[in-house]
Amino acid sequence: SVRAFTAQPVSPELITKLLEAAMQAPSACNQQPWQFIVITDRKTLDALPAIHPHAEMSRQAALAVIVCGDLSLETCKGYWAQDCSAATQNLLLAAHALGLGAVWTGIYPVEERVAAFRKRFGLPDHVIPLCLVPIGHPAEPVEPVSRYKPERIHANGW
Repeated sequence: SVRAFTAQPVSPELITKLLEAAMQAPSACNQQPWQFIVITDRKTLDALPAIHPHAEMSRQAALAVIVCGDLSLETCKGYWAQDCSAATQNLLLAAHALGLGAVWTGIYPVEERVAAFRKRFGLPDHVIPLCLVPIGHPAEPVEPVSRYKPERIHANGW
């Protein structure tokens, strides 16, 4: 997770690559129930912390993506959050692979955040904002950290 960005913009070509990667995610019944709101407007990015208490880094980010679940696209009911989470993970991995930084900030299931994002971005009732992903060029190099914990692995049962 990267929370500090330089002022360098992210090219439209890179934004497209990020969204292509997100849309390659697996989904239940191949329903692909996602919608993406790409925010590049500086005033909008600067205002995001007012509706999301953990989005202060949006003030530095070149852009942010709101990953949303579209219930009207569901063919396997109830899996939209998993599907959109897979798309978000792809987005984060693509950002890293492209030399960018990003951080997942949750919106759903916190009702106040869902309502605030619905109102601010004019979302219809059948579209639920899952998360906000601020993206940009990292202000500092990010060193990989191993999170591997063998004690959390169980073979053939608990």
